[in-house]
Amino acid sequence: HQVDSDAMSFELCAKQGYREAGRKAKPTLLEPIMKVEVLTPDQYMGDVTGDLNRRRGMLEGMDSRHGVQVIKAKVPLSEMFGYVTQLRSLSSGRATSTMEFSHYAPAPTGVAEEVMAKAKGKMKVED
Repeated sequence: HQVDSDAMSFELCAKQGYREAGRKAKPTLLEPIMKVEVLTPDQYMGDVTGDLNRRRGMLEGMDSRHGVQVIKAKVPLSEMFGYVTQLRSLSSGRATSTMEFSHYAPAPTGVAEEVMAKAKGKMKVED
């Protein structure tokens, strides 16, 4: 009606409904997971696999191909920034890698909480 229905009332009601729906839905943050293949000489295997583990990588297999070791892993994209530089450093420039999208997976609780905290901070600045 004319007395208590104005644009501001509808906007406030919509915001409140959206927030409440978000809390009740229990949303899950998904992160992109990459399929990574690393070719490395034998002597760098330990360093390379250790680095992939530190990046929350899940090793899926190791193989030998034409005298080099092949490491296959799935690693969250957020952990892969700076990887090529680190791989060169670990292997004195002798290891190479390829990476392609594999799938989305639920982010661990700590990662999801960090992302949400950053997003809430940005939202407060923009409001």
